[in-house]
Amino acid sequence: MKKILTMAALVCGLGMAHAANPLFAPLYTADPAVLVDGGRVYLFTGRDEAEPEGKDYVMHEWRVFSSCDMVNWKDEGIPLKATTFAWAKGRAWASDIVKRNGKYWFYSTVEHATVPGFSVGVAVSDSPTGPFVDARGSALITNDMTKQTDIAWDDIDPGVFVDDDGQAYLYWGNTVLKYAKLKANMTELDGPIQAVPVANFVEAPYLHKRKVGGKGLYYLSYSQHFPEETAYMTGPSPVGPWSPQGVVMERNTKTKTIHQAFFDFNGRSYVAYHNAELPGGGEFRRSVAVEEFSYRADGTIPFIHQTKAGPRANPSAACKK
Repeated sequence: MKKILTMAALVCGLGMAHAANPLFAPLYTADPAVLVDGGRVYLFTGRDEAEPEGKDYVMHEWRVFSSCDMVNWKDEGIPLKATTFAWAKGRAWASDIVKRNGKYWFYSTVEHATVPGFSVGVAVSDSPTGPFVDARGSALITNDMTKQTDIAWDDIDPGVFVDDDGQAYLYWGNTVLKYAKLKANMTELDGPIQAVPVANFVEAPYLHKRKVGGKGLYYLSYSQHFPEETAYMTGPSPVGPWSPQGVVMERNTKTKTIHQAFFDFNGRSYVAYHNAELPGGGEFRRSVAVEEFSYRADGTIPFIHQTKAGPRANPSAACKK
């Protein structure tokens, strides 16, 4: 029976319960990706396995946890590993997931075994908890496909988005922000790779959409500077033009990275991110957390403070099943 991770004590009833940040102790987790499906939140993470004095990221697998109330989290296990991609030699780095046509498409960063540098792979499953299988049998993006920089890690941190008209987009990059359209089969690029000039961009691009003033407003968030802080831009389409909106989450004190995923669940808005605040945490032993927030009337995102309390309880109808 899969373990239930309870992240809070119930105080005066469920309505006053909060999840305790960071989540998922004693595991060290990083790079959250979120899918809301069937009245549940599925939160995907990488797993940091470095020793306390480690000097590099040791990441072999992705984990997935689910909740119907944002307080009690169920450990759903390991939906896939870096070795799910036979062409990869390891490095289960940041990922993102989307549902389309009843299937779940998982885009992930791994190090290629034969093409020097990092690549983006795509896996697919009939369930958000896996198991996932390689959807292509080869990388979707390899380091030799992009020439904007000469670093080996400039093709990382995929963020996938499917617009209301069915067009899918993939954003990714380090140092240079890149995007491409995806074909309806979700396994092929649909056109050229484009670069987006963004001042101080580092990594972790994430695209989401909301309706503001009766129109669709697109939010492109990302990590800037190093140590990183979370910033975002808004635009009228998935490809801009983009208007910078500033910083919404401050840099961490125990790790130089931070990696965000914005989502709505059961009428409330949230951001998942990582810090390194679990006991024994550090640069390569990070920990995922979630904060609840409310958009301003004009659709902008307020500055979001990291808390130890985490989100209050928000049970969906799925909790009654």
